[in-house]
Parts: sequence; C-alpha cells; structure tokens
Amino acid sequence: MTRRLPRLRIQATCWPRYALVLTDTPDPDCTECEGDGGFEHDYGDHNGEYAGTDWEPCTCWNEQRGWLLLPLPHRPRWLRRGIDPWGPSGYSNEPPF
Repeated sequence: MTRRLPRLRIQATCWPRYALVLTDTPDPDCTECEGDGGFEHDYGDHNGEYAGTDWEPCTCWNEQRGWLLLPLPHRPRWLRRGIDPWGPSGYSNEPPF
C-alpha cells in the first residue's frame, strides 16, 4: 500500500476568528466518492415529499482537519457597511453604476 500524501489548500475562515487556515481536500482518486468528499442523501417527510438533503462525508477526507497559518485582523467598521469613505456619500457616479 502506498502512503497517501495530503492535498492541502489555503482557506480563509471567520469562525472562531478571521484567519488563514491550511486545510485538507478530498482525494480526487477516491473510488467511493469520486473526489467529491462525501455523499448527498435526499430525504422526505412523513408524506413522502422532498424535505431536504443530508451530507455524509467520505472517509478519504476530514472536514475538521486544519492548521492555523495566520490570524487576520477584524475588518474596520466602515468596510463592514460597504461605504467608501472617500466617495461621495458612498456611491459612485462612474459607469458602470
């Protein structure tokens, strides 16, 4: 059996705080999930009508595995509102509108 190397990627997260995290990705050569990382299961209510979809992760991937790379500062309040402090009242009069 060959040792499987992790397939890592950098991801931004906001919980429990803003940070850049190194995470694992699903195995693209997995024969069970075919690289999707899990399986979707539709389910119905007591009348047999569609009620939603459940997600079951595959064993080739651990969604909870991640390593903190860099904590990021919180966004300033004026960026959270989407207002440009240097623009006229926060709206642009330049095309495209």
